[in-house]
Amino acid sequence: MAFPTRLGRPATTAGALLVLAACASAPLPPPEPAPPPPPAEPAPEVYTNTLKWTTASEVDNFGFDVYRGDSEEGPFERLTESPIEGAGTTDLTSAYEYVDRAIDPTRGYYYYVESISLQGVREDFTPIIFAKPKLPAEGEDADAEPAGNGA
Repeated sequence: MAFPTRLGRPATTAGALLVLAACASAPLPPPEPAPPPPPAEPAPEVYTNTLKWTTASEVDNFGFDVYRGDSEEGPFERLTESPIEGAGTTDLTSAYEYVDRAIDPTRGYYYYVESISLQGVREDFTPIIFAKPKLPAEGEDADAEPAGNGA
């Protein structure tokens, strides 16, 4: 049987068998070790405010939006592009969290969380809280935890 080749000549299955043989030779010297990597640059300091809240139960809860302002009186801007998904209707405790990474580490901010029902009704879920970022100690997060109203 013949098979076309890139050279235009047919190759056949009745051809010779190519055998590669290994030759004994002196062992090669071990390869040079790779140079050590350059010293790692320290990671940039990351400041965040992490808001955490819980619900003891939920009824027709579509979700939550998080708002931030420069003063307790506002104005406040919505930080969540789309609502943080709620648990709908449940008798179970649910925990939620939002990490604000777009902050100036030299100042504090005011936050509140708004709940949204499945019918689209919005209401304040937490009181307005103040949070000033702090550089987390090694292995922990800087947190802002709203208190009251189920938070």
